[in-house]
Parts: sequence; structure tokens; C-alpha cells
Amino acid sequence: MTLQPRPGLLDIKPYVPGAAAPAGAVKLSSNENALGASPKAAEAFKAAAGRLQLYPDGGATKLREAIGKAEGLDPARIVCGAGSDELLQLIGRAYLAPGDTVVQSEYGFLVYRLVALQSGAHCVSAPERDYTADVDALIEAAKPGARIVFLANPNNPTGTWIPGSEVRRLREGLPEDTLLVLDGAYAEFVEAPGWEDPIRLADEYSNVVVTRTFSKIHGLAALRLGWMYGPQEVVDVIHRVRGPFNVNLPAIEAGVAAISDPDFVRRSKAHNDQWLAYLTQQLGGLGFEVTPSVCNFVLVHFPDQPGRTAADADRFLTERGLVVRALAPYGLPHALRITIGLEEHNRAVVEALTGFRDSWT
Repeated sequence: MTLQPRPGLLDIKPYVPGAAAPAGAVKLSSNENALGASPKAAEAFKAAAGRLQLYPDGGATKLREAIGKAEGLDPARIVCGAGSDELLQLIGRAYLAPGDTVVQSEYGFLVYRLVALQSGAHCVSAPERDYTADVDALIEAAKPGARIVFLANPNNPTGTWIPGSEVRRLREGLPEDTLLVLDGAYAEFVEAPGWEDPIRLADEYSNVVVTRTFSKIHGLAALRLGWMYGPQEVVDVIHRVRGPFNVNLPAIEAGVAAISDPDFVRRSKAHNDQWLAYLTQQLGGLGFEVTPSVCNFVLVHFPDQPGRTAADADRFLTERGLVVRALAPYGLPHALRITIGLEEHNRAVVEALTGFRDSWT
């Protein structure tokens, strides 16, 4: 074939999402909201079916205004997208050129590397400490003149986070012409001493943007809906590279209803708090190492011994109708990520892994 894509694109390994669950199985591989979506959001989505012949508002004005009201932000500095994934891609398209450097933490979200490679940039992973981002390592990795530093806080797939003081120290240690992208996909789940909503940093610094998603605590993963907040200069650039109708009408309507339903968010967080603690305690009690998480999943480590590995555990769980996330692509071949499910799902995970451990004797 003589027609060839841009050099380097065929070297990219496409992102592989969490495995789908066959009929009768439970999907715990994609960090979806165990409670589903806000009933109000579902009703708004259904109501939008009567207007499918219409183009959506290209600026998602109604949604940006609803987000601004809920979060206390200027709607003019919000950009909406088809999931926060699209916004990360748009940031790369706007600010990266071949040969540039992107920095992420060692176990950062896989999309950051894809954003870099799709633009012909290099991706450097800064070592972590105890599966947690190391600010000194990130600053050191960015010294040669990184164009973008991506930091998920909290992080997927580890579930760990760093306090606001450390995020600020990271920003102060970066050059003014390096863009710090703070991915807050799981920010709504965090309530801890030292935690600071990263969105406030975008008001204080000209080179900080924050992305958020409706996929996790709002339970709208199927609609692909996210938003970004940042300095007006960056927002103006992103508008120049995004598609004119990048957010569909049903997503806009459901998003407005979701962001306006704090009761559902509170119920989702309360459910997650309860069962995150349960899984962490129960699996730790079985002798498995569980990385402390503040997200809607746990990272569970397994021995590197035949019959006891993460791959063995994955097969054991799958055979019992529990589909979880293997993490070899993240450089964590000895761990599995398990989403917090409904009560019966969480108890089934503990029962299955109890059987898996007992099979060692």
C-alpha cells in the first residue's frame, strides 16, 4: 500500500477499555457508577428524543451555564466536550508539535500517552512513590522544557491523590510556558484533610487547566460528556480546534439535569464511601495488598507465583461472572482494578477472592 499515515501513528497501541461483561456477568472493569444515573438526567435524555432532527447548540451554552452555577465558575471559561477524553485530545492538538515532550506520573491514565504520540510528541513517565505521584520527580522530568504535564488527581488506576499544597508546589516548579493539565475525573469522590479542588488553581494561574467528566459520579458514561475550565486565553484556543457540534443535544440536556441534582451525587458518594471501605478492609483481611483509594475502585495486588498471580485471579473471577480490569498496559501486571459495585456485587467479589486464596493451600 502506497498511502501511509503520518510517521509514528502506526506505532501507537490503541486504547483498550475495560472488558465488557457477557450476559449474566457483572461488569466491574470500567469504574461506572453503581447506582446508574440521576433519574432526572435520564428523564431529560428521554425528553430530548423529540428534537433529534435539530443540531445542538454549538457552544453548549445551557450546559456551561448550569456547570457555572453549580460550581461557582464563569461559563465563558468552560469548554464542553465528548467526554474529558476529547478535551485532553483537543489540548494536545492545540499545544503539541512533533518532538515536544509530555510528562505524566508513572501510572498515569493511558490517554495522556496517546495524546502525546498522536501529535508526534514524546511521553516521559515520572517515577511514583507508593503508587502516588511524586511532585519532585514530575518537576525534574519537566525541566528540559515539557510542553504539557498531565496529572490525574486522584489518579486512575491507583486511586491515590496528593494534597493541594503539593499540586501548588508542582505548578510553582514548572516553567511558565508549560501547561499543567489537572484531570479531576474522580474529584467528586474525595473528602479528606489537605484535599483542594484543583479547579481553583485555574483561577490563579495562566498555565493551569482542569478537566472534569460526567462519566463517573454522575453516571453518564454512555453519553460521552465532559468539561474543561481554564484561563480565557487557553479556552479561546481550544474553541478553535474543537468541532462545531462536539456535544450532542441529548447529552447537553442530561448533563444540565445531572449537574443540577446534588442529591444524586451525595447518594453516589455515600454508597461509594461505604463499599470502598468494605472492599478495602475485606480484601486486606484476606492478605491481599490493597492500595488506599479515594475513588470508586480498588487496586489489588497479587503474588508473582504460579497459581496466585493477577492473571490467575482475573480468570478465577471471570469464571464466576465477575469482570474486572487487568492492568498490564499500565505497567501493573501483578494487579487488578475492581470497580465498586452494588452490595451484592461487592460481596460476590469478596466471596470469590476468598475462594481464590483458599485454592492456594
